[in-house]
Amino acid sequence: MRILEGKAFVDALFALSRPGAEHYLAFYDHRLKAVCNDPHSFFIPLDDHICHRGDGLFESICFRKGRIFALEAHMERMRQGAEALSLVPPCTWEEMPSIILEVVRSVHVPDGDIRVFLSRGPGGFGISPKECPTAGFYVVVLKAHLEAEERYAKGISAFTSRIPPKQPYLARIKNTNYLPNVFMAKEAEEKGKDVAVSFDEHGIMGEAAIANIALITKDDLFVCPKLTSILAGTTLLTAMEIVQERMPCVERDISHDDIWEAREILLLTSSKLCVAITEFDGKKIGEGEMRGKPGPISVWLKKRLFEVLYESGSQL
Repeated sequence: MRILEGKAFVDALFALSRPGAEHYLAFYDHRLKAVCNDPHSFFIPLDDHICHRGDGLFESICFRKGRIFALEAHMERMRQGAEALSLVPPCTWEEMPSIILEVVRSVHVPDGDIRVFLSRGPGGFGISPKECPTAGFYVVVLKAHLEAEERYAKGISAFTSRIPPKQPYLARIKNTNYLPNVFMAKEAEEKGKDVAVSFDEHGIMGEAAIANIALITKDDLFVCPKLTSILAGTTLLTAMEIVQERMPCVERDISHDDIWEAREILLLTSSKLCVAITEFDGKKIGEGEMRGKPGPISVWLKKRLFEVLYESGSQL
């Protein structure tokens, strides 16, 4: 086995192939207070507790046509998560949005996706946060993953996952311990379906692996799960405000019976904003000639969410 000193080790790392490198545009590490645009240099310390304990937070944010969607809402959710974890960032909360904007501006593209990480920081391989004197703060900018219009026009398939929802005290924190979500994504791949949706032991719906679910009922209500038991996505929260232009919005328990009776089912997430679920557990959703097709609310809400993004998003 070779023994490599510092520079030789780094040179060997750079000589390796870098899976996914074509998707990465920039990386920011607050320890250096600098941006790097070489994917081979996108590293964090292995003893950062975000790596071996999942002790950290993250946010997934999109920017389109030079506008970042709901940046303030994402930062507020991260701040609340940090309070729950007693995690003190290495910079002020007021500085974070400016840092993110500067990192995104450095890539000079109008469309992309952002991952923001707040970690416990490096310091050891134990479990106690006391090992880590300073938190880590990282920002990654990726090329945009734009959903094809055909996808919106056709809708997506969903099914009941065997993975139960997270406990409420964990579900409401967007932490980096995403193993249940990984299982759900793997389950979807194995079944050849698009989205796995969790249900608890009482048959009450939780959420998808990386998205929220809402229903449009036959009596024209926008219904979503109680926000006290799920991770309330920024897209869902925005949709709950917008949809009141058309109908009342209600938080309540959702069962399989509610799904079969729904006029529409919506998947809400930062990357897609709003896309219709047209099939659930092999059954087509909807009624009449719209059965198995995206309904009018999904089409309208997608359009309105993009309008809100362009009108009120933080400008690059």
